[in-house]
Amino acid sequence: MTKAVPPSGTHGHDDSELAEFGYRPELKRTLGNFHTFAAGISYISILTGTFQLFYFGYGSGGPAYWWSWPMVFVGQFAVALCFAELAARHPVAGSVYNWSKRIGNPHLGWLAGWMMLVASIVSIAAVALAYQLTLPQISSAFQFVGDGTGTYDVATNAVVLATVLILFTTLVNAFGVKLMARINTAGVFIELVASVVLIVMLAVHITRGPQVVLETNGTGAGHGAGYLGAFLVASLASAYVMYGFDTAASLGEESLNPSRNAPRAILRAIIASFVLGGLVLLLALMSVSSLKGDKLSTDGLQYVVLDVLGPTAGKGMLWCVLIAVTVCALAVHTAAIRLAFAMARDNNLPASSVLARVSPRFRTPVVPAVVIGVLALAILVVNIRQPQIFTVVTSIGIIMIYLAYLGVTAPMLVARLRGRWTPAGQGRFSLGRWGLPVNVVAVVWGAGMTLNLIWPRPAVYNASAPYHWYLRWGAVLFVAVIAGGGFAYYWFVQRHRTGVLAEHRLETPVAAPTSD
Repeated sequence: MTKAVPPSGTHGHDDSELAEFGYRPELKRTLGNFHTFAAGISYISILTGTFQLFYFGYGSGGPAYWWSWPMVFVGQFAVALCFAELAARHPVAGSVYNWSKRIGNPHLGWLAGWMMLVASIVSIAAVALAYQLTLPQISSAFQFVGDGTGTYDVATNAVVLATVLILFTTLVNAFGVKLMARINTAGVFIELVASVVLIVMLAVHITRGPQVVLETNGTGAGHGAGYLGAFLVASLASAYVMYGFDTAASLGEESLNPSRNAPRAILRAIIASFVLGGLVLLLALMSVSSLKGDKLSTDGLQYVVLDVLGPTAGKGMLWCVLIAVTVCALAVHTAAIRLAFAMARDNNLPASSVLARVSPRFRTPVVPAVVIGVLALAILVVNIRQPQIFTVVTSIGIIMIYLAYLGVTAPMLVARLRGRWTPAGQGRFSLGRWGLPVNVVAVVWGAGMTLNLIWPRPAVYNASAPYHWYLRWGAVLFVAVIAGGGFAYYWFVQRHRTGVLAEHRLETPVAAPTSD
């Protein structure tokens, strides 16, 4: 049997990692260093996450909820370091799926990929809902359903606005990675500049000291564990922001020199998000005119910006937030497409040959872009009259992403303990002797935070009427059905078909016959 050899040509070295998986290169390599960084940071999206769930974090834990930001960073940075090592070794599409399959086994890989794919589709819907938290603050003309005071006005209008965004991300992704990269890079540049400008403008209007982050606003009352219980609930607001950095590696088959650029992009994205996002949150608490009243726990950072900067500058900043939400949704959609393509290429999804087809014109998988967009819209329609739509949809998406990440870091830890982990050589990123302790932190953090996120608290899953047991246990039930039902389908049906599709398989050279 002969070994697969990488294809020759301009990108032969970049494509060599694909040969290890038995894939032939099909996607067009056009993305440079900043493009991969932009993909990672736009998925994390500082302005999207902080502006979308500040109201929840503040309402649940008061100003002291800010400490969840560095807490989440430490845990997710450990995960990001592990992913950076994997990106240096295996920069391929569908990063989480292929990594788990490679260092674990095909069954675990499928489950990690399946959880990540469903979570990504849910996340597209969750991110798109952020339009509702910003556009009506800019102008009441964007409140198309009622006046915003009715029981279902906000939730229904959120679905209308989110639908427009999802249609946009579907069209852009269908037209190829080059268009997506241009829009994404421009959006990220605007977001980074806007974040720095916002930090400066908030700093100029400081009215209190940093000790504000020690105030709990009495939110610990009613929790059995006191403020710790409130803090764990509030930490959801920070957990929502710092994930998705693996997108930089998922675009590895469309990037130049991905084994070197992807690890850097992953780490730069999460570090930049931590620094800029942490300063925005801290300075918002230090500059808002009053910490009393309900506006901070209902309108969130949008209220702070308008309160501190005034209507003109404030609304200008909210337009920047809107751009950040747009490119964030675009990046999430892009990552989901690459994951679906990677799984379908291995014949691991229904109608795999169709889902894995690469458009000869746009050099991108078009069918997954449309299917994922339709499924994200379906999630919105199901929740159209759910007043708690924001926290419920967001929470479920985060839980499954944390589980998918565990599907990578846990088998990676097992591989390290058994001496089977071999980092990339040739001067590429490696944790060296720090690999084991960092990996342990990543696994413990992932397991602990998953438990915290999925815990059936009324404050998260059924905070207001109508009160039903299935709403409170909704996340547990949804995740159990998706994981259990999905894996049952794989075990009894799909695993018997798995294997690289012929049209995507790297042809190995046939050895010439030898004569005696």
